[in-house]
Amino acid sequence: MSYIAMNRFKILPGKEDLFESIWRSRESHLKEVPGFQEFRLLKGPEGEGYRLYSSHVIWESAEAFENWTKSEHFRAAHKDAGNSGTREALAGPPQFEGFETVIHEA
Repeated sequence: MSYIAMNRFKILPGKEDLFESIWRSRESHLKEVPGFQEFRLLKGPEGEGYRLYSSHVIWESAEAFENWTKSEHFRAAHKDAGNSGTREALAGPPQFEGFETVIHEA
């Protein structure tokens, strides 16, 4: 079954466009990695002093995700993390969550 890797981001008010722009212009290298299936950047509700976002990546397996995190593609995709205006937009560090699929309906 598949594995879903998510990062939650709390984005400061007025920085949503900057945050989305950074994600749109990034070089993810995901399509080059074995086991990658799908990526989404999700925009969620407003909280107290932030807008919630989540990056949502579906992998073939937890092992495929772990291999990605140890790859040159991962290092290349994250080389500018925090340097491209992201820090200016964040209301705190991202929160990682990983889930193994138990039931899947399509």
